[in-house]
This record gives sequence, C-alpha cells and structure tokens, in this order.
Amino acid sequence: MKKVFSRIEPRKLILSSIKKDEITEYRSDISPEEEYLQVSARKIRKGVKVKAHKHIEVNRTSDITQESWVVLSGSIRGTFYDIDGSFLTKLILREGDAVVLFRGGHSLEVLEDNTVFYEFKTGPYLGQENDKVDL
Repeated sequence: MKKVFSRIEPRKLILSSIKKDEITEYRSDISPEEEYLQVSARKIRKGVKVKAHKHIEVNRTSDITQESWVVLSGSIRGTFYDIDGSFLTKLILREGDAVVLFRGGHSLEVLEDNTVFYEFKTGPYLGQENDKVDL
C-alpha cells in the first residue's frame, strides 16, 4: 500500500493506494479511521460468511469531498496535487487496483480503450459549481 502525504502540511494524508496483488486474506484499511470515506480491501476464501447486519443512523458531517477509484479493466494514470495545487505524484492503476483521495487535487488520463472503473465520492452532490475548482 502506498500513502502520499502533503509537502505543505506533512501530517495531512493526500491519498492511499493499493495494487491488486497486495491484497491479502487480512483486512487492509486503505483509509485511516478518521477520514470520511472508509475503504478497505481483503481477499476472502470461499465459504466465508458475513453475519447479516445493518448500519445504525449516526449524524455525521463532512467538510470535504473525498473519492475513490477502483479499476475493473484497462488502466488509468492519476496525477495528484498537494493542498496548494502543486504537483505531488503520478500513479498508474490497472485492473483491480484502487486509490482513495482524501484531499488535494487530481487529474485522470485513460490509458487503454474501454477502460472501466468505479468512482465513489462522499455526498451529497451539490453541482459542479459548488464542488470543484480547476487547477
């Protein structure tokens, strides 16, 4: 698993990523517990069951949009920026890889035709004009 921290505020986590081949039978928490978007990975054996459950209502507030990408097929290159908009790093994500973006900026380039990926974000979505600014 890779974690990238801000150069401006070194204690602020910008992103965490995990490659498909790094996923093991033990739960890997990609997100620290204090972040709004919680993501983990685990390779599970046949026959494992998760007890039926539901999550209780808890009043939560967030002040930032966080997102995650999970590549199903193909590949993408993400370019990631610090909280001040300065360049931090680039990552190539392939089938089964994931990245969780906690803060800072990003761009995405599709590297293969018919690439398929999921994007998850904290909500609610209030429209582009209230959600993002170009770098």
